[in-house]
Amino acid sequence: MGRPTLTLKSVDVRPVVVPLRRPVVSRVGLFTEWPLILIDLYMDEGIVGCSYLAPYLAKAARYLVPALTDLAEAVVGQRIAPVDVFRGGLNALHLVGREGLSLIAVAGLDMAIWDALAKAAEMPLAVLLGGTVGPVPAYNSNGLWLTPLPALGDEARALVDEGGFGALKLRLGRDRLADDFAAIAAVRTAVGADVKLMCDFNQGLSLGDALRRCHALDDQDLYWLEEPIVYDNLAGYAQLTRELKTPVQLGENFYGPRALHQAIVAGAGDYVMPDLMRIGGVTGWLRAAAIAGAAGVPMSTHLYPEFAAHLMRVTETAHWLEWQDWAEPILAQPFEVEDGRLRIPSVPGSGVAWNEAAVKRYAAGG
Repeated sequence: MGRPTLTLKSVDVRPVVVPLRRPVVSRVGLFTEWPLILIDLYMDEGIVGCSYLAPYLAKAARYLVPALTDLAEAVVGQRIAPVDVFRGGLNALHLVGREGLSLIAVAGLDMAIWDALAKAAEMPLAVLLGGTVGPVPAYNSNGLWLTPLPALGDEARALVDEGGFGALKLRLGRDRLADDFAAIAAVRTAVGADVKLMCDFNQGLSLGDALRRCHALDDQDLYWLEEPIVYDNLAGYAQLTRELKTPVQLGENFYGPRALHQAIVAGAGDYVMPDLMRIGGVTGWLRAAAIAGAAGVPMSTHLYPEFAAHLMRVTETAHWLEWQDWAEPILAQPFEVEDGRLRIPSVPGSGVAWNEAAVKRYAAGG
């Protein structure tokens, strides 16, 4: 049986703002709420493809909602093929740029189209892509921000207990290097030396500061050092990668697969972790995964754990899934985590569906 044929009938795009259980406190800002843009693609055949975007800033909905609507309406009445829509969306944006909000909008539609195709085929997305449904190794990224040091130990224990996690994300880059050492010590004392610590600077350091600080932390047995400097300084990342023993992680700000390729060619990191809304959705991820696979570079995920889990099942160099529960307030059935692994539900599509009562409650401006 061939892949199902679907024709786009209409699109519905809805912004919501949901509460965060733990505030995000990082070098790039303080967030107590999290904006999401929910995308529903209605097909003539009765299938609805669902996805969401997490654009960080609630104001971004002002620009993304019209962009998503315009891109979708351009293919209303047409048979939907994700690669064609992806290519057509990018081609339509040549004059305004193929990065930033433009590519984010294309990625949101792409994820919803793949969800619809998998539902029409009555398969989980991972199966439609040629893989199987199974557990995906994950680390808990729901806390350990730049919060007061005395609270880190209790929070680390709680994060481990949320799903039997053996790996946690710890944010570094406090004003004093001594406080970064203290943060690492507090977490290790609380959860033990066997729990892996993925450490993220959120682009908070200059190259000079990063060289000093990362060299100072290089004997702390950290699992990786993530984004110590601004994301597009590939020469700086290459220098850090050459000089440090601890692996360097980057990639959540790669806009499209070519950016990932450029970073790999430059030797700008040991690991990569694309973000689905920036890499280009499912189609962009698959192209990026082929590049990382050919280069033998381990590939982790950033945000969007529901879609990302399916993609990790078909990624050659699949490494770690970043687990956040930030979209759970509006999901009809949140994914389960057990023994540090995300469980993909054996249902058609991505498994993303809305709790409509919660969507109404958290509607932006509602």
